[in-house]
This record gives sequence, structure tokens and C-alpha cells, in this order.
Amino acid sequence: MTSPSMYEINGKRYQCAIELAVSIISGRWKPTIICKLFAGKHRYGELKKGIVGINHKMLAEQLKELEAAGIIHRHAYPEVPPKVEYELTELGMKLKPIIDQLQEWGELFRLANPREGIPAENNMVTDL
Repeated sequence: MTSPSMYEINGKRYQCAIELAVSIISGRWKPTIICKLFAGKHRYGELKKGIVGINHKMLAEQLKELEAAGIIHRHAYPEVPPKVEYELTELGMKLKPIIDQLQEWGELFRLANPREGIPAENNMVTDL
């Protein structure tokens, strides 16, 4: 049995809502995928091209996890060749102000902790 301040979802226990939220959107690629989808619907190939360094397996896995969490919607059209689009759900769109705040905080942190030998302007990802 969980305590009143604990959350249990899909057999996993979380000590607070923040831990739950971070577990859903954390990972190497999920924040970038979410940011790309803030601009609107994207096909798989568009996401793959627009996210430098992600491989096919990882993109497919991350999209499935975000879909299972209700953050994105996958729409498959009955066409040949197959056409699939991804977009944020209403719940996913509610992440926009949170992600914007994280972006601001990340920028403050970057400015306060510049990496040695790398000019600050080269530390920033601007195309999210």
C-alpha cells in the first residue's frame, strides 16, 4: 500500500508528482522530441532528420513511450506507402510552459557554468 504522498502507476512507485512527471519526460531524446512537436505534426522521417544523433531504434522506442504516457498521438493513415504523423495531445501541450521554464533555467545554468575551452555561443542548441 502506498502512503498518501506516494503515487503508483503501472506498478512503479513515485514519492511525489515531480518524480512521476520527470520520469515521463526524461531521457536523452524525449525533451527534444517534445520540443519538435510543439511546432505541430511531424512525420517519423521529419523527426529523424531533425534530431541529430538519434537512431531509428531509439526514436521508435521514445515515440512509443511518449504515446503510452498520453503525451503524443500517433495517427496512421490507411495509405500505401504508409503515412504516420505524430502530434502532441492536449496533455502534451500542457508541457509547453514547463519546457519553456526548463529552457530558461538551463540557459541560466549554462551561463553560470561555462565549459572550459568552448565559447558560450557554441554551447547552445537553438533549433528546438
